[in-house]
Amino acid sequence: MATRKSSRKSSSRSSTRKTSSRSRGRRYGAGASKTVESAMRRRKRGTLRSGPGGKGGKVKSRKQAIAIALSEARKKGAKVPRRRGARA
Repeated sequence: MATRKSSRKSSSRSSTRKTSSRSRGRRYGAGASKTVESAMRRRKRGTLRSGPGGKGGKVKSRKQAIAIALSEARKKGAKVPRRRGARA
């Protein structure tokens, strides 16, 4: 009895790009991008402020500027992912 090699069909996927479960289009919308741009400019000029209604201190951190911008974008209704939970 001769043993046969299992012949696999060459899948058409090899030529096409694999799509992972994470690729769902753009994560951030164009509106969010504009808001971040604006916030970064305000930070450079020294007019971006933290706290409710901009009553806090000047923002110097790049990360804080981005966080404020994304928060503003969410309030405007731009396409921005949900906030992560509070960090301990």
